[in-house]
Amino acid sequence: MFIMLILTCSGTSWGQVKIDTLDYKYLEDQLYLSISYNMLQNRPAEDVNSLFSFGIELGFIRDIPFNKRRNVGMGIGLGYAFNSYKNQVILSSEDLSNTDFVQPIKTEKFKTNLIEMPIEFRWRSSTPSKYNFWRIYGGFKLAYTFLSKTEFKYNEEHIKLKNLSLFNKFQYGAILSVGYGTWNVYSYYGLSQLFNGVNVKGEELNLKDFSIGLKFYIL
Repeated sequence: MFIMLILTCSGTSWGQVKIDTLDYKYLEDQLYLSISYNMLQNRPAEDVNSLFSFGIELGFIRDIPFNKRRNVGMGIGLGYAFNSYKNQVILSSEDLSNTDFVQPIKTEKFKTNLIEMPIEFRWRSSTPSKYNFWRIYGGFKLAYTFLSKTEFKYNEEHIKLKNLSLFNKFQYGAILSVGYGTWNVYSYYGLSQLFNGVNVKGEELNLKDFSIGLKFYIL
């Protein structure tokens, strides 16, 4: 009888400790990393998307729960993004007015480095003791291009230029992440143009980014 009483008390105490150690004010998914395949929308008819166009994003996002269960809320973050587009875009001499090139050129690759701010509206099936859960995070992303690089051939030379004025420095678009546990499908649909004032055959080039890949969230 005495032994049973001790075991009962011990079990009760252990259970109480376990419950007390749960964090009912937990925060989720505050670090992120994504790897995606970039596809340009509204491309010229002769252009094709390349398998070597890709993007990488990483950063911190502040989790802001709205309810007591903490499974509905939003996130506001700050991060870095790198995008590489291996696509051909024909630039005329007017597009390159601040350079020494006097004839149209055809790009081979262009890259952008951006500071980004994602804003997510979040739903998840998490609890204080559940580390694998479903999530649906949708929202917007604002970004500023602080460095761009363009590569092309000109008179049989391989040329690299930085920070051409034709790049649109401010980018924005819609984002969506859906998944369970570690694995999340991620997509970004650009609503802003990648270039400003670039014309192809007399029509303005209205290139926009569409990316799809995987996103990983870390506590």
